[in-house]
Amino acid sequence: MPSKIKGKIKCDKRTKNLAKRLHPGDIALIDHQDIDSVSAQMLIDCGVAAVVNASRSVSGRYPNSGPSLLLGAGITVLDNVGASVFEQVKEGEEAEIDGSRLIVGGKVFEGEILTQETVSRLLEDAKRNLDKELEQFAKNTLSYVVKEKSILLDETNLPAIDTRISGRHVLIVVRGEHYREDLASLRAYIAEVKPVLVAVDGGADALLEMGLKPHIIIGDMDSVSDRALRCGAEIIAHTYTDNRDSPGIKRLENMGIKPKIAAVPGTSEDVAMLLAYGKGAELIVIVGSHSNLIDFLDKGRSGMSSTFLTRLKVGPRLVDARGVSRLYGSRPTLRYAAVLMLAVTCALALIIAFSPAVQDQLRMFMFEQKARFWDFWSRIRIGG
Repeated sequence: MPSKIKGKIKCDKRTKNLAKRLHPGDIALIDHQDIDSVSAQMLIDCGVAAVVNASRSVSGRYPNSGPSLLLGAGITVLDNVGASVFEQVKEGEEAEIDGSRLIVGGKVFEGEILTQETVSRLLEDAKRNLDKELEQFAKNTLSYVVKEKSILLDETNLPAIDTRISGRHVLIVVRGEHYREDLASLRAYIAEVKPVLVAVDGGADALLEMGLKPHIIIGDMDSVSDRALRCGAEIIAHTYTDNRDSPGIKRLENMGIKPKIAAVPGTSEDVAMLLAYGKGAELIVIVGSHSNLIDFLDKGRSGMSSTFLTRLKVGPRLVDARGVSRLYGSRPTLRYAAVLMLAVTCALALIIAFSPAVQDQLRMFMFEQKARFWDFWSRIRIGG
């Protein structure tokens, strides 16, 4: 780690909002207790020089993987500098990290430089606390199951859509852990089966990065880019069930986009699964889903009642992307075989055309084959 790191400081208490404004070499100032893997990957992708956290990146509540990812990518993490830093630092100021100090405009803030050894020790302590978190998580889940049981028992209030789903496969893309790897493993599946592509918020950008356009985008629109929202997909805004104003609706209105509305309890990921199920999807494949305790704690959720109920409802048709990548093998076709043979033939032709040595060897081979043929033919005539 360099002794001093300099760069422009960019500030936001919400990491996913900050990621939209970061440039390579910036110093990211966040207030994110227990940095999760998805947020860490966002910061890594932005190419930040360092991360300054007003809170503790590992609180010990549960074993979160974000700090390890940042350090593994060679990014310095200055931890626990205190919430007052946001009141004294302005966006775009030149900043310097010198040891365990953040220096901005003559002001000095003390923190702690994280190392892999420190993080490993904190994560080991957090693992011992996990049983308490699991117990509380289960209690919260069960307490809300009764309130949200309509997801399982009632017809879901889903909007009418233009995209045909009935009888087709639906691929839902969520920007969760390993979503890029999972999505890449399904390239052959997407090309051959041509499923309906449903993106949950920032999952739309993941599809665009792969050269794919989502058919439907669902979410509260807080982590999807303007580019994705204007790509031509159907837009479904996930709103509150009590008719409160949704920030996502205002954003879309300002962009001149009129969305369809899904006022459904639960997460946008749940809504995407319910939409695919309710519209008659033959198979629902999900990428980057949140399905275990660490995933939900990473998202700051104290329970998973809606997701628990949603998965009970759609379970027979739901497959995790990693399962598909293991079970599904690309079936070779005559067209692929013909293309492969053509590629090999062209490669050989180029080698022959531009290599005098190969040409000489080929002429020698042809001469030998011709001599063998005439020798064979002569023996046949004499024998006859």
